[in-house]
Amino acid sequence: MTAPTAAARPAATAEVHRHRLANGLRLLVLPDPGSPAVGLAVAYGVGYRSESRSGFAHLFEHLMFQGSARLGPQEHARHVQANGGVFNATTHRDHTSYFQAMPAEALELGLFLEADRMRAPRITPEAIATQASVVAEEIRRTVTNRPYGGFPTFQLPQVLFDSFANTHDGYGDHASLAAATVAECADFFARHYAPGNAVLAVCGGVDPRQAVELAERHFGTVPARTAATPPDLAEPQLAVPRVLERTDRLAPLPAVAVGRRMPPPGTPGHLAAVVAAAVLGDGESSRLRRTLVRERRLATQVAAVAGLSGPFDSRDPDAFLVNAVCTPDASPRRTARAADEVLTDLAAQGPAEDELRRAVRRLQTAW
Repeated sequence: MTAPTAAARPAATAEVHRHRLANGLRLLVLPDPGSPAVGLAVAYGVGYRSESRSGFAHLFEHLMFQGSARLGPQEHARHVQANGGVFNATTHRDHTSYFQAMPAEALELGLFLEADRMRAPRITPEAIATQASVVAEEIRRTVTNRPYGGFPTFQLPQVLFDSFANTHDGYGDHASLAAATVAECADFFARHYAPGNAVLAVCGGVDPRQAVELAERHFGTVPARTAATPPDLAEPQLAVPRVLERTDRLAPLPAVAVGRRMPPPGTPGHLAAVVAAAVLGDGESSRLRRTLVRERRLATQVAAVAGLSGPFDSRDPDAFLVNAVCTPDASPRRTARAADEVLTDLAAQGPAEDELRRAVRRLQTAW
């Protein structure tokens, strides 16, 4: 037996360096020696399941780019772009993430920019009005004026769950968002954007000791404060199946989505559901695509996803989704029954060994 060549061996997993600042901020550093770039992200433990006004967490994400303690509106963006970097932010169900990638030598600039808005965003009535309009246009572009807009992520939670936290969408409406006040924004920032409610991650061409030193220099002076307790998201068990039908005037074909509640994150059942979704819907050879699209011609496209926002993205409760766009001759109910048959077969027999191996490798590659 010969040993594998260096090229055939799997790459070693880089060590994650962990550090906690006195104000509670957690720091993760993943070095990639020789990389000419660094990526850094700050994730706050607040998403749209923590808001009392629909769409507020997403609006606040936009406001975080409108100036900070020592920077004016849009200066954050100009500094990143002037150094050849890119940036963005996303609001999820349970966290909001701000991230940027820059040349390695610009690491300290990136840390300064993120620390400055963690210290104090600059929020004005004019910024709220402007960003509420920007969000309204985003809703029109990605949801209301688009076929299958928001489907099934916005509609399915209304069937699976009961509480406001779990059922409302993360966009809201323009009138409600435009009515937000500076005081409301200041309260939201004070309750949710504390250093102890955030994780700073740095990766790429960075020395871990330097990253810790620079993080202490820029984030260490941000005052500690108590963050709001995460909302209670618990839901009663569903007694019977629920169905919701809606009309989409822009959709050329019917679509169907079936959701089931997932096991809690961190449990073996949760990981099994992630792998099952890959077996069912990932790739041309997946079970759902083979059965519903190629063999029975009940769907033009089909997907299975573990998690409303993807795997490992939300706290409990979350949902396992199967959704499909039907062919012209297939009814949504018939397509849903066929999808259930595929799931039932997988539950009864389990995946074949090579099928399981392919799914796990695809997940490892993606992550």
